[in-house]
Amino acid sequence: KGGARPGDLLALTKPLGVGIITTAAKGDAADPAHVPPAVASMKRLNRAAAQLAQQVGVHACTDITGFALLGHGCEMAERGGIRLRFHLDRLPFLDGALRYADDWLFPAGTCRNEGCFGYQVTFDPAIPDELRQLLYTPETSGGLLLAVAPERAGALVAAFAGADQPLWIVGEVLAGAGIEVVPTDG
Repeated sequence: KGGARPGDLLALTKPLGVGIITTAAKGDAADPAHVPPAVASMKRLNRAAAQLAQQVGVHACTDITGFALLGHGCEMAERGGIRLRFHLDRLPFLDGALRYADDWLFPAGTCRNEGCFGYQVTFDPAIPDELRQLLYTPETSGGLLLAVAPERAGALVAAFAGADQPLWIVGEVLAGAGIEVVPTDG
């Protein structure tokens, strides 16, 4: 998890939202169309993504599971002695996740994650509470968060595209500590 350097780009290999969709499904509140993509995401292993990341070379990597994007990001930031910046408009979400966040159908682990890691995270004031909570929501079999040198980012994107593996550039590494979440690139 350590090793990220200021200037690195942050990449994510799976969309977010499995945790809130499965919670909505357990409460019979999920649209049936939203469940199969969440299950497919959980079933897709990180093996191919990890192998591609190793081939290209990344500075740091963590999986996104029970501590959610922000919790695992905090661990990466702490171990690397750096600050992560996520751009909300770049983060991928499974269909339905934003709707269930609007309905406040968060699992209990969301509050625990916020309680554990919230002191390390700052949000732009324009980001609404339900989206803040969604970033603390646990994921089951989530993707990988990668920190890659900017000169290797193009090769990483190309390698993932060539292997028909999803990849999103979602932020960057800065000097400092903790995490900041901003609404847009601007």
